[in-house]
Amino acid sequence: MSICLIYGSYLLFFSLLFFSLSINFMMIDYSMILEFDLISLNSSGIIMTILFDWMSLLFMSFVLFISSMVIFYSEDYMSGDLNINRFIMLVLMFVLSMMLLIISPNLISILLGWDGLGLVSYCLVIYYQNVKSYNAGMITALSNRIGDIALLMAIAWMLNYGSFNYIFYITYFYNTNEMNMVASLVMLAAMTKSAQIPFSSWLPAAMAAPTPVSSLVHSSTLVTAGVYLLIRFNYALNYELMLILLFIGTMTMFMAGLGANFEFDLKKIIALSTLSQLGLMMSILSLGEYKLAFFHLLTHALFKALLFMCAGAMIHNLGNCQDIRFMGSLLINMPLSCTFFVISNLSLCGLPFMAGFYSKDLILEILSMNYLNLYIYMIFFLSTGLTVCYTFRLIYYVLIGDYNYLCLNGINDYSFKMLGGMMGLVFLVIIGGSILMWLIFPTPYFISLPLIMKLMALIVSIVGVWMGYEISKFSLNYSLKSLNLFKSSFFFSSMWYMPYISTFGINYYPLNISNNLYKTFDQGWLEYYGSQNIFSKIKITSGFFHMLYFNNLKIFLLLSVMWILFMFFYL
Repeated sequence: MSICLIYGSYLLFFSLLFFSLSINFMMIDYSMILEFDLISLNSSGIIMTILFDWMSLLFMSFVLFISSMVIFYSEDYMSGDLNINRFIMLVLMFVLSMMLLIISPNLISILLGWDGLGLVSYCLVIYYQNVKSYNAGMITALSNRIGDIALLMAIAWMLNYGSFNYIFYITYFYNTNEMNMVASLVMLAAMTKSAQIPFSSWLPAAMAAPTPVSSLVHSSTLVTAGVYLLIRFNYALNYELMLILLFIGTMTMFMAGLGANFEFDLKKIIALSTLSQLGLMMSILSLGEYKLAFFHLLTHALFKALLFMCAGAMIHNLGNCQDIRFMGSLLINMPLSCTFFVISNLSLCGLPFMAGFYSKDLILEILSMNYLNLYIYMIFFLSTGLTVCYTFRLIYYVLIGDYNYLCLNGINDYSFKMLGGMMGLVFLVIIGGSILMWLIFPTPYFISLPLIMKLMALIVSIVGVWMGYEISKFSLNYSLKSLNLFKSSFFFSSMWYMPYISTFGINYYPLNISNNLYKTFDQGWLEYYGSQNIFSKIKITSGFFHMLYFNNLKIFLLLSVMWILFMFFYL
């Protein structure tokens, strides 16, 4: 029996167990905090605290379910890899770090899970050992270190309270100086882990990891850790912090949606789509709707994991080619994978009665009912339109475009283990949204909007479909619209130059300036007026005294003669 089947089955079993427990806790409105006294020494103890409530149990069940499907899928995808056991162990360590983060009401144990995610993600991103992977791993690890430092500072600030269990303090000490400081630091940490502006550039770079890892990392684990932490801290966020978070979330959502329309790497398009959805979660969280943010977190995890799996199947069959310009008419060769691909894409767009529709439509309607300015309203709906736009561009290029370079290489859809992993998810992508809706919101939201605002989501989606088709259309006698405006296309496709600022901006330019300063000051004027000049003067003086010391008899006689001559001439 293979290692993938064993561990996949274990994870699936625990997923179903936690799901049933979550429903039970939800029905009876029950939360449980367990404390394990690890070490007790002179009335000081080290206590491990675990929080079980409907939210942590439900999220754990989703993470475990997606992980089990990814491990089943990996058996075929990584079949040519000699170190598949090491790969599966890394994935399991990753999942366990996420579990620790989810069930912790304590900032210390959150930091353990948080750092575990960062370190294991570095190992997974550099799994394919080449220069590109190393660079991607380094930018991923170093971006996340900023968040780790913020979390360490929050832990230090929590010493004001006498305990690290934030769950006891966030409502009671709301809007005090100490809690505002802790909340600000936690928000900074969440922004780095969930790749909000200006820390966005690591997320598309992390696509250097194997596709099963991308499926797990960018659906339910690493990038959602920041959103989950903020959902837990939602009571501690004051008005100013929420306003900042709203602005950053909407900017990230818009920037990622725009960038995905100019990208040609299949995995990076889906990564930018993840970034856009994370911006959406952050934005709705900053409007005070933490349950809605959590709802979208779960539905997004389902369809995004499936989307990455389908992309992985295509890349696997095309000899590891990820450029969508080389694909086309895959619908003929890979009908089942492409069907799953379209289902998850339509769920991402918010097609009525699929998983994504329930959360996205509700988010847009709640937003429309709030008292917000026109900028926020417009950017939300523009970003929704851009989501549909890049989705249909992707469908055009990959599924229904002309036969292109690589599509005649005997591609088939007979990878049953990969299809098995996808089939486990596709049913939840279709029905998961309605199930979660009935569970999380037993009392439905009352939405009362004018007809035009009610239809706004549908209108921007239809415009997005048309735009997506229009910007992607190409043939021998047709010029791509994006190439006519090359400089602006390059600006938008490079995430507003953020990867260059994160890499060259941090290492090349500062190092260059410091090198010039070093040569000018440290080895220039400071050397002349400082140590070297003093040294040379002392050296000359000491040389003179040295000469006197070694020739003292000669000098004494010479001075005596001079003295006698002087006296003789004077007299």
